[in-house]
This record gives sequence, structure tokens and C-alpha cells, in this order.
Amino acid sequence: MPQPTPVTMSATLAADEAIARRRLAGQRVISMASGEIGLPVLPALKAKLAEAAGDNAYGPVTGSLALRTAAAGYWQRRGLGTYPEQIVCGPGSKPLLFALLLAIGGDVILPSPSWVSYAAQAKLIGVQPIPVPILPGQGGVPDPTLLREAVTAARAAGHNPQSVVVTTPDNPTGTIAAPDTVRRLGEAARELDLVIISDEIYCDLVFDPAASPAVSPAVFAPERTVVTTGLTKNLALGGWRTGVARLPDNKAGSDLHARLAGIASQIWSSSTAPVQAAAAYAFSEPPEVVEHIAASRQLHKVVAHAMAERFTGAGAVLAPVTATCYLYPDFEPLRDHLTHTHEVSNGAELAQLLIERYGVGLLPASAFGEPAHSLRLRAATSQLYGETDEQRTAALGAADPLALPWIREALDHVEQVLTDLLGRTVAHRGSALNARPTSP
Repeated sequence: MPQPTPVTMSATLAADEAIARRRLAGQRVISMASGEIGLPVLPALKAKLAEAAGDNAYGPVTGSLALRTAAAGYWQRRGLGTYPEQIVCGPGSKPLLFALLLAIGGDVILPSPSWVSYAAQAKLIGVQPIPVPILPGQGGVPDPTLLREAVTAARAAGHNPQSVVVTTPDNPTGTIAAPDTVRRLGEAARELDLVIISDEIYCDLVFDPAASPAVSPAVFAPERTVVTTGLTKNLALGGWRTGVARLPDNKAGSDLHARLAGIASQIWSSSTAPVQAAAAYAFSEPPEVVEHIAASRQLHKVVAHAMAERFTGAGAVLAPVTATCYLYPDFEPLRDHLTHTHEVSNGAELAQLLIERYGVGLLPASAFGEPAHSLRLRAATSQLYGETDEQRTAALGAADPLALPWIREALDHVEQVLTDLLGRTVAHRGSALNARPTSP
């Protein structure tokens, strides 16, 4: 009898629950493990949700016409011509990604590192996740040259890669693949006959689109690119669970649409109707939604950059954060000190030390598919904006979020933790502290 596929809880959600237990036990914890965006719901969206509370009937499997039309407009304003018929809606982009892997079939190429659920979802449906390293500082997209090599080798070994998942901008690194890298990805996917699944849920959180644009693979390979997004990150609506997928406008896209709709009909029937109504309003991008996202983007930028200075001041290596609220510091330059002083030799041990001794929650790179010996950690700043909606609203509207006492306290605490961890003062721009020239 076939054995069930072993399933472990998502590393981010497991970390959330572990941190919640620590807080209930009275421990002070600074949470930087979760991808939850700690911001209040825009009042206009609350009103739209409440207005639609009576919509309790099943709707179309692929989503309401209002939501699909709004999502089509959303992509059209970003240079991707889209019809409502190309779109499938679901209860979050996460189940949509899972359903897409089922609908496409075959093994899947993943960037290394990549978000915690991609490889897990591939294993759940019984296919092989094949990791391919990213280019330095360009997270979310496999190195196109290595992608060709990996697919050729996988097929020679009897595997059947049919898709490649990319994330632009990227979680966990907070970086963006260069447009030329994305172009070369499209060329490689065309040569290798791969479907590109482009997870673009962070595309509205690019700090400076002119300097570091997040270009969709659909620009370069429209005939084979599926784009997914949602409202979990740009509008901090994680609990509302809504996502949309844009499929290619060709026969291959129509065939995939039919398979995806069939899977959706058997798994979630239809997305929650009141949430769809609010999502349709959000994707239509009225001024208050645009302003809210712009404010959150600025908040992410300021706090993420301030936290990055703490890590680099401590001696960790960190690619410049250009989007999202994520940082991916590498403590490899400090390995000798961490090993000799703290008996830490990998990221999991470092993350355990930080939570156990200092009450700072982060995730090791191994959660994102990196080798176990890596000393990289993923830090998310999105839970530092306040404990109450009043504080979070103040953070969202602050001219200088770093002046708010609760944000300043969190930054100072992390700085103190790093100082104690390394046995020397952490230097960062704007700090009155100066690093002493002691070796790690």
C-alpha cells in the first residue's frame, strides 16, 4: 500500500506558532520569522467586505466577473494586456500555485534559495523539485545558464521537468532579478519548452521601480508564462485569502485554464464571495488603495534598510534590499567566532541561539532550500510596526518611522543582540556607536 507523502508544517507558519507559544509563556520575542505584514486593513476595504457579507451563494469557479475584470485592468496598467477570460481566482495565491503544479504536471525547476512552500508543494503532488542557484544579488530567478544545464541533466536522468517557478521580487532575499536575467530566462524556457510560473505577489513593493524594476517573464515569454498575485503583501490581507492567476492568451493557455478550473472545482469550488467583492475593489486601484500601498512600501523600505545596516554593521554580508520587507544576511564571515564562542556551525543552530537566548525569531536558509551548513538567515521586518492597530497606523503615516519608540526599540534590541553575540559593538550609519577593530 502506498505510503502518504511526509508533510511538515510550513517553516514560516511553524515559527509563528512557536513564537506565539513563547509570548504566552511570558517571553519577550521580536518576531522576524514570519512573512505576515503587520499593517491595518484599509477602511474602504472593510466597508466593501461588509457590504458583500450577504453574498453567500457559490459563484463561478474561476471567480466573479467583477474580480476577473478588475484583475485584468490591474495587469493592463502594468503593461500586460489581459482579458478577464485569462484569469482564474482562488482562495489565496498559495492554493493557486499548488493547483498550477497539478495542472501542468511534471517536475519543477526552483530557484535556490526559494520560498518555503514551492518544494513542499512539488513533493506533495509527487514530482521532483530541482533547485538551480540564483545569480548573486538576483533572487527569485534561476541562473539561466545553470537552468539549461539542470534541465538537460534531469531529462538525461529520466526526470521530466515541465515548469520553472520564479519570484519577482523575491522572498527570501528581498532582491530583484535584472531585466536581462529575466529575458534570458524566457529564452531558456522557450528552448526547453518549460512553463514559467511567475509569483509576483510582491510586485507592488519595489522601493524604486526606476532604478530596480521587477520585470515579469510574461514580457519576454508571454506564450508560456503564468503570473500569480494576491493582496496578502501589498495590502496586508493575509487572513482574507485571495489570489489571482493570469494565463497565456493562446491555445496552450486555454487548455491550462480548463485543467486549472477543473482542479479548482474539485478543491475549493469557488472563492469566498465577500472577499472577492472587496478584492475587485482593491484590484481596480482607486486612489485610497494606491496611496495606502505607497505608504506601506515606504515604511518597508525605511525599516528594512535600517535593519540591514545592523546586520552589515555586525559583519554579515547582505545584498542590497530593493523590495519587500525581507533581508537575507549571511554570517559566513563570522563563522569562526560563532563556532568557537557559541558552538554554532549552521543557520539552524544560529536561529535557535537567537530565539532561545535573545528572543529574536528568524529563519535559517535551510528552510528555503539552502545547504544545511549555510549561515544565512531570513529576517522579515514586517512585524515590527506595532502591537496594536493604533501603533501600526501611526507607523504607516509617520514621516520618520524610525523615530517611533516601538520601532526604535526593536532596532536597538537587535543591535544589542548582535553586539553581545559578536563581543563587539555593531556599527551602522547614523549610529553614535563605533565598531572596535576586534576580530570576530
